[in-house]
Amino acid sequence: MKFWFVVFTHIDQSTNRRILYGGCVFLEIVLKVSLHMSNWLNAFVALERMVTVVRGVNFNKKRSKSIARWTVRLLPFVILSTLSHEFVYRGLFDDYEEQRIWCVFRYSRSIEKYSTAIQLFHFIAPFFINLFSAIFIIFNIARHRSITRIQHTYEQQLLQQFNEHKQLVVSPIVLVILSVPRLLISLFSGCVKISRSPWLYLLGYFISFIPSSFIFVIFVVPSTLYKKQFRESISGWRRFITREST
Repeated sequence: MKFWFVVFTHIDQSTNRRILYGGCVFLEIVLKVSLHMSNWLNAFVALERMVTVVRGVNFNKKRSKSIARWTVRLLPFVILSTLSHEFVYRGLFDDYEEQRIWCVFRYSRSIEKYSTAIQLFHFIAPFFINLFSAIFIIFNIARHRSITRIQHTYEQQLLQQFNEHKQLVVSPIVLVILSVPRLLISLFSGCVKISRSPWLYLLGYFISFIPSSFIFVIFVVPSTLYKKQFRESISGWRRFITREST
């Protein structure tokens, strides 16, 4: 959406300034909220997975669904509140040298420090939650299996559980690596001249959207269990379609 907004406004240089301002302020913030929300939802799913392992048969699915509904409703507003300063300090800058209008920040040193801290928090916290929950699950299951299956040592169980749940560790690492370009770009203050290497800048920017666009590749493909369930689901849908068409 933002890509096409930039393309159309670049083609039509006479675009109303109010439209440019709306795209600068609201479109960018909506995009940030969506990306942060995706990261936090992945982290909350990881937390729920960890609680499921800890609670076992005592896990309350009804309560979990209720918490999930409230989380989805409240999370966008919580994230938006942490980015509220951008509504005030975002604006347009007329670059007469290159005959362009840039979307830039104009804020004090203290606000800049706050913005940097918030960006790092939304970037680092979900990653550590994902990674910690994955490691906890692997070690916890291995410990229980080593008690109930004494023919295998704890180290053997740990290695087996890591092989079975390696996607829980690999996925958050892949997510954070792909998100680094967006983090670096978002931490740039002021107006950044990119006319000499625009494609490198755009490539780094759009790479950061891969996690949201390729959830299947990141979470399902590395997992043997998830791929098996996916194939079973596809087979079930094929049987259903075949049965309905005959």
